[in-house]
Amino acid sequence: MADSMSDADKIRNKRLAKLGSQAPLRAQPTEETPATLNTASQRSDSSSTNGAPTLSKGDSPVGNSDVPTPGFEAENTENPISHPGIKQANGSVPRINITPRGAANFFAKTKSGTTAPETLEMWEDRTLSNIFRLSLDPKVRQDVHGHTLHFVGGVRGDLEENKESIRLNTAVLDQAILEAASTLGKTTPLDYLLACWKRVSRLFKSFKPVKPGDLKQGIAKEARRLCMSYCIFAITMPDMFGREPPASSPLAAHLLVEQEDDRGVCHEFLTELISRFPEDESAEGVMITAMNDLSRELSKKSMNDDYKPYVLALRNIVRYPVLVNLLVQSDCFLPADVIAPDIETNTLLGPYFRISPLQGDVTTNYFSSPKTRDKGYIANSQNALRMSLRTHQIDLLDITNHIIRTSREAREKMLDWFATCVNLNHKRRGMQIDPATVSSDGFMMNVMICLDQLCEPFMDATFSKIDRIDVEYLRRKPRVDIKDETKLNADQNTSDEYYSHQVTGQSNFISEVFFLTLAAHQYGSEALNQQLMQLERDLKYMEKNIAQLEADRPKFAANPPQLAMFERALKKYTDKIDAGLAYKYSAQGVLLDDLNQARSMQFMRYVIIWLLRIASSDHSIPKEIVRLPLPSEQPDVWKCLPEYFLDIVVGNFKFIVRNMPQVITATQSDELVTLCITFLRSSDYIKNPGLKSSLVTILYNGIWPVYGRSKGILGDLLNGMPFAMDHLLHALMKFYIEVENTGSHSQFYDKFTIRYEIFQIIKCIWSNTIYREKLSQESKGNVEFFVRFVNLLLNDVTFVLDESLSAFVKIHDLQQELRQNITLDQAQRTEKEEALADAQGKAKSYMQLTNETVAMLKLFTEALADSFTMPEIVQRLADMLDYNLDVMIGPKSSQLKVENPQEYSFNPRVLLAEIVDVYLNLRGKESFIIAVARDGRSYKPKNFENTTEVLSSKALKSSEELAAWTALGEKFKKAKEIDDQAEEDLGEVPDEFLDPLMYTIMEDPVILPTSKSSIDRSTIRSHLLSDPTDPFNRAPLKIEDVVPDTELRARIQAFKDEKKGKKLAEANIMDTTAG
Repeated sequence: MADSMSDADKIRNKRLAKLGSQAPLRAQPTEETPATLNTASQRSDSSSTNGAPTLSKGDSPVGNSDVPTPGFEAENTENPISHPGIKQANGSVPRINITPRGAANFFAKTKSGTTAPETLEMWEDRTLSNIFRLSLDPKVRQDVHGHTLHFVGGVRGDLEENKESIRLNTAVLDQAILEAASTLGKTTPLDYLLACWKRVSRLFKSFKPVKPGDLKQGIAKEARRLCMSYCIFAITMPDMFGREPPASSPLAAHLLVEQEDDRGVCHEFLTELISRFPEDESAEGVMITAMNDLSRELSKKSMNDDYKPYVLALRNIVRYPVLVNLLVQSDCFLPADVIAPDIETNTLLGPYFRISPLQGDVTTNYFSSPKTRDKGYIANSQNALRMSLRTHQIDLLDITNHIIRTSREAREKMLDWFATCVNLNHKRRGMQIDPATVSSDGFMMNVMICLDQLCEPFMDATFSKIDRIDVEYLRRKPRVDIKDETKLNADQNTSDEYYSHQVTGQSNFISEVFFLTLAAHQYGSEALNQQLMQLERDLKYMEKNIAQLEADRPKFAANPPQLAMFERALKKYTDKIDAGLAYKYSAQGVLLDDLNQARSMQFMRYVIIWLLRIASSDHSIPKEIVRLPLPSEQPDVWKCLPEYFLDIVVGNFKFIVRNMPQVITATQSDELVTLCITFLRSSDYIKNPGLKSSLVTILYNGIWPVYGRSKGILGDLLNGMPFAMDHLLHALMKFYIEVENTGSHSQFYDKFTIRYEIFQIIKCIWSNTIYREKLSQESKGNVEFFVRFVNLLLNDVTFVLDESLSAFVKIHDLQQELRQNITLDQAQRTEKEEALADAQGKAKSYMQLTNETVAMLKLFTEALADSFTMPEIVQRLADMLDYNLDVMIGPKSSQLKVENPQEYSFNPRVLLAEIVDVYLNLRGKESFIIAVARDGRSYKPKNFENTTEVLSSKALKSSEELAAWTALGEKFKKAKEIDDQAEEDLGEVPDEFLDPLMYTIMEDPVILPTSKSSIDRSTIRSHLLSDPTDPFNRAPLKIEDVVPDTELRARIQAFKDEKKGKKLAEANIMDTTAG
């Protein structure tokens, strides 16, 4: 026993060194409990109070059953009762006296059957036994409720050796706890002690309010203090109980258990633990280690696993400001050397934000065998996915909010963590992304949604707090790294110079969150949307490859080993497609979340107004409308803003308008239209042509018909919004001109796509007479602008008509050859079929453009006839119309007949009718009639007669229109006769009088400043519309630089007068002779 006690003393000394506690409270006899009674009650046999632990009247096997209720002193008791559930010594049935809580007194039965009041020592023994489940009797190993009691023989031996009463008291409790916790078998010391803590805490709370000098309360307090101390030892010094130190914190597992559970960590435990921090440094480490271990464990889990307890544990911890401050100060919160892919696993919060339905194994869980699933199944799975994610994101916001609201230091650390997430993930917007170098999609989406929610409190409908968003934040050592970002309208040197001038002051929280959220959208939803589009392209490519592989299957049918290899390779490929499809459906489910996208749209609304205020330097927006055009002098702050500030707005709205327009509100539509029109009208404010063209795409997508809206979500607004009616049409025409040269390697094809979208928008608003009236008024005051627009429109019509009709001729020839030439061998036939497929693809793409471009030509020639009949335009227009009329109605028109013309959107009758409309729109312009007559290549009166027959026989025009067409044909004939006669009258014209490009006699010759060549003014104006150089030496040239060649003009006029005089003289001679 001596050796045993010696070992225990060593352990106890080790504990006492850390405990540094007050001297244990020892129960003393009270005035109400005479010494003789105390002595008489000391027993060492099995009938002692300790040997058979008694319960208070309110005890039960569950809940608070193990916590005795303190009673009054003996002299205050008049009606002693038996303990429920315990057979009385005299065998009588126990009586239950129901009294108010705390009013019961406790008595012990004497051997003679008489009752005696329960002494303080007896109460102490019984209470400590119930709390810690201890027994001093080797024969008593269970209490009346069946709970196992831990026999502490060492304590009993000490008591016997010291000739003390065999009762538990606070003096021996220290040793009793240590002995019991060291002999638990499979139960861990912390499991045992946490259950004890729950019982002692319930007892301690029952003493409220605190009564100075209350000995029972003092006993409970000491028991509670010792229990907490040993809990800390069980976590930090398991070897004290003869246990090997575990790989992770013993506390971590208990934080995952419900607080009400005996193994759970309750509020009282955490409060008491926190109170120990000032005096016990190891207590702080307990929580840091436990939370770090939980985070590390969660990093290995996914949404398929039981992740919820980890999240709830963190939600519980962050409700304690002291613990939050402790966690954010720890190295594990945000390690200094963390890299992008490790943020979500090696930081404290990372694993919590990592949980997402976009984790690999989760996507296949939601969408197993995705190829076989119908739309209903996919939609239901996406809804389930969104519900789970929303719940988790609510938890993440709650955690974040508690950290931010704890203290300034905690808020700063939380913002640092968010900044690290976005700053280290710039590669997510790259073209080819290596997933091993960036954070995952699900993680970044959770970061973005959390930041969106943090912005909600200041995003009110009246923009009352928009002035709090301080643009100078970007020059005040911002958390968001924008140094290497492409700027809206500044090169790197200009940007570096601007941001080198630091601004003093402190950034407010609203600015911090606003700019972090902008970055989070750039690397969150926008990056995911970009990857989703790439994934769809990859899936199409893989599907095509599988089809090719299946076609090769017969090659391996006769060779089983090769067939098996083929099957394995094919399965590997199909598995990859299944995984890709599962991820696609999951990503769509995440992105198409109405609630999150509506919140995102609200944020984008604030971004739009903020950008308009910065660009215009007008802080009265949105109360006042934007004044266009924007100032010619752009603010430096605007030019140096990161391009993605506008790009994410454009990208977000493009996605919303295309996929879920229902979430856009009326006010958001107003601001969206204002943004698009503003920067199309003042397009020089944006350097990136692709970004500018996206503004057109937003408006184009906005007029797509949706359920209940034939003109989409923006069509009615474009036709009724005063700001749009004042500026939209001009803005579209301006960008139509600008897109001719984008600087991109694919600009030639890009311009047709953009112009097609512009045509659709113009068609949507053309029925509004206000637009046409403003267009007519502006065309008279801005002639140069409209001539440039008309020239480019004419170029497009000429090109697409020629490409389309040429393709149909080729299709016609190839189809006939394949159908009639049966002597072609397989190689020749394959070559012809490939050529046919190529021509068909070309016809499909160009014919759609042709239909829209000719329709635009029809609309604009009706509204802007003067612009189309300017000297530099009219001849080209007439030549183009005559040529295409000849192709469609002339001798070679039969070559346009192809099989299934509707497959190419080719309707020859409609196209012919629209070309006729263009002629009719310009029939009142003499310059147009003369230009048609002068077209020596394609003008043929017979074509107009044939057209009349087709229009009449196919009922393509009304009788009035047919009459007008016939009359116009006669005008062309007459003009042709007059022009031919005039040319005959002139006879041989000297070369110096002819235009060097058009070979027609010059009307207004000018001298080009560098080449010194003389050319007709209308010819050089027409040339400069498409090519700003001298046609003879390629030197830069503007129309303002040309010099009138007055001397040559006078000579030409003299030549004409001379020829005219001779003609008149000849006519007079003939008249005289005839007379």
